[in-house]
Amino acid sequence: MTLANFELADRTFLLRRAVESDVGPLVELLANDQLRADVDSADPARQLGYLDAFAAIDADPAHLLCVVEDDSGEAVATMQLSCIPGLARGGSLRMQIEAVRVSEGLRGAGLGSAMMGWAVEEARRRGAALVQLTSDNSRTDAHRFYERLGFVQSHAGFKLLLR
Repeated sequence: MTLANFELADRTFLLRRAVESDVGPLVELLANDQLRADVDSADPARQLGYLDAFAAIDADPAHLLCVVEDDSGEAVATMQLSCIPGLARGGSLRMQIEAVRVSEGLRGAGLGSAMMGWAVEEARRRGAALVQLTSDNSRTDAHRFYERLGFVQSHAGFKLLLR
């Protein structure tokens, strides 16, 4: 299902809902990230876990796993959107954006900005009161990118790894 088209530097990119056959290429995008390479890998032994995760995401209308294809049909970017209802802020809906990845060769070309702009509009369309995301403390380039888009560092994040 096509969600958007982006025209950037004489190239067309298609943003669409991911399908099961995208799992391998999306895991490769995640694994190409130096910070995540040890956790996210295309190792066949992990394939079933990725397929199970995809099935859960795809079955839940509160989640949307997106893939961006270039004009040759190659997966060049991804992000996951999750709508989170809550009592805070008067019962407001939040849109969480996670796992944003753009192929290294396309960074700085405007694709990430186009994706994030679309995601913010999708949050509005779904009635979200705010959009939030997390970014590893070491990703200073990503932090500058998000700040240029109007995001503000407002909270400290904490994680407890369970496995």
